[in-house]
Amino acid sequence: YVVNAALNIYSYATIVRAKSGGEAKRGINIYSSDFDLYVEAEDIRKLEYDGNIDLAKAAVKRMKMDTGLTMITQSVAPPGSGLGTSASMGVALIAALARLSDQRMLRYEMAELASLIEREELGILGGKQDHYASALGGIRFMEFRGDEVKTSQLTLSRDTRLELEKNLLLVYTGKSRLSGDIHSKVTGAWRAREPETTDAIRQLKRITVEMKEALLGGDLEAFGRLMNENWQQQKRLHPSVTNAQIESLFERAYAEGALGGKACGAGGGGCLLFYCRPDSEHKVQRALEGQGVRTIDFNFDDLGVQTWEA
Repeated sequence: YVVNAALNIYSYATIVRAKSGGEAKRGINIYSSDFDLYVEAEDIRKLEYDGNIDLAKAAVKRMKMDTGLTMITQSVAPPGSGLGTSASMGVALIAALARLSDQRMLRYEMAELASLIEREELGILGGKQDHYASALGGIRFMEFRGDEVKTSQLTLSRDTRLELEKNLLLVYTGKSRLSGDIHSKVTGAWRAREPETTDAIRQLKRITVEMKEALLGGDLEAFGRLMNENWQQQKRLHPSVTNAQIESLFERAYAEGALGGKACGAGGGGCLLFYCRPDSEHKVQRALEGQGVRTIDFNFDDLGVQTWEA
């Protein structure tokens, strides 16, 4: 079980049909403005996975695009943030390519394909929750049983939603991490049936259901305390989920008025999310920024993936 919220921290994929003198131009050109990386090939069969903009290459291959394309990718989130950047970029790429090629796809199909590309094409371990959040938007409760995904939007009261948004504080530690490495370690511990890991996963499922009920009931104090309980169980999954810097930030946040918090994504670095007592969020923000992290402003996003022509 997962409670997930889509944020207005977007990933963009711009695709242009390359032309020369009115005629379609051959070749694939991909540019990542985040990493200042550039790839070109005569056709998609010559695109190789070498760690250089591989997600865009895989999307072009899976969507069976012809040549004559220029693609530009850009993410607002910092790299390794734990905010599902690769998932949102994958969904954005598929949505843009589908529109360009007049392929009709439902949003859940985009989420599934983006997840499939990461797992099967690129061998990246991870779940599907970020892909569904990016495609569908909103604050959602998700259930995963094998390959089956059930997702429902949590309809919060206006007061609850605004208060939740106001009291949440998102900070970037400045240290990125490789989520696939942590997922691999946690998966290994789960398959080995290590008692600490298996019990933590059971507790996380229970906490998620209680979080959903707290949100629907407008009990944000309970939600904040459940975030803290979630973090304690998250750390039990594997020692690499936390580190000395993260523990220091949590200690300071709690001292200044945070009720609960958690690592975003797999943990180990990237972003942390705190729920603060009413009107204490500025104190927590100043204290954490004093320790060298930066805060990231956000709002919830209800629209999910969008495409347009310019």
